[in-house]
Amino acid sequence: MEQVKTQDQFQKLISSKESVVIKFVTDWCPDCKRMDMFLPTVFEELQNVSMYEIDKDEFPEIAEKYDVMGIPSLLVFKDGEKQAHLHSANAKTPEQVVEFLSDSFK
Repeated sequence: MEQVKTQDQFQKLISSKESVVIKFVTDWCPDCKRMDMFLPTVFEELQNVSMYEIDKDEFPEIAEKYDVMGIPSLLVFKDGEKQAHLHSANAKTPEQVVEFLSDSFK
């Protein structure tokens, strides 16, 4: 999964005409590491989902702007607008993530 390194890169990604998922994480987050273990399985089920990762601690202003309070959080963007948000409390299992992404990419 590609890491978002700059605010410009983030803006370019979320401004896409295609939906894109941004996963907010930190390097100290155990739930983020747990999610990384099952994400390959999720991607097998869901083809054509573009996902990128951004460190919440490196870009706190972006996290605040999009109401990212817990990590990991998955946000879906299209045309510069947030379309959906899976909060950390609901992102604990592969099934929860698959259901969220399936609903978001209908």
